[in-house]
Amino acid sequence: MEQNTMQLLFDGHLTGPLLDDARQIIDTTREYAYHAVNVAMIQRNWLLGRRIAEETLRGEDRADYGAQVIKDLSKSLTELYGSGFTKTNLYQFVQFYKLFPNIFHTACGKSRLLSWSHYRLLLRVLDDKARDWYAREVLTEGWSVRTLDRNIASQYYQRLLMSQNKAPVEAEMKKLTASFEGDKLEFIKNPVVAEFLGIKQGAELTESKLESAIIDHLQQFMMELGKGFALVARQQHIRTEAKDYYFVFYQLFSNTQSAA
Repeated sequence: MEQNTMQLLFDGHLTGPLLDDARQIIDTTREYAYHAVNVAMIQRNWLLGRRIAEETLRGEDRADYGAQVIKDLSKSLTELYGSGFTKTNLYQFVQFYKLFPNIFHTACGKSRLLSWSHYRLLLRVLDDKARDWYAREVLTEGWSVRTLDRNIASQYYQRLLMSQNKAPVEAEMKKLTASFEGDKLEFIKNPVVAEFLGIKQGAELTESKLESAIIDHLQQFMMELGKGFALVARQQHIRTEAKDYYFVFYQLFSNTQSAA
């Protein structure tokens, strides 16, 4: 947000109808807040990633040392600041720094920035050219996070490369993602933002509460089945390069079979 635009808001230079001026003030200051929070979040994640990467280079057995560094740091930061600093997140910060090493030329940064939600999706793209292309398209076309997610999942970049006539491919993409482009400030509603600002979630039915309730009922149901069943793990963590998965494992004891 340009400073002179903000200055106009507070110097009484808005002289249109009251409702129009009020909407302009609200929309402009929202956009300003969005930009400020986003830049701060990106800086924090990038700087943490750089610092962790520097630290992990000090160990002789870098793989084991790095894993222990992230484990210990995650535990300490979670105790100090609450959620948001899981091992998965810290690994993402390091990957972010390594894949976008020049995103900040100075402490305050000079590059045009995407939202952290956009960058998290781009970390899944292993091909450097494809990742750079998606990032440019987000900037030039203003893709929402949901549009970027869909285009990566559907290999939009690769399909464009293989198509001699690109217009139908582009038209189809825009049609299929049109409903995703309605809310340009969806970033503000992201729980990651509240987490970054240290704002606790309300008492609504969150995904984790719903999941816990489901597993509680599953556990009770299995106990009612009697002998031969056991709940092995409520959340078994399986980590892949692309994503982390959490599974509920149960064991059916019999002479011939087991299940999970």
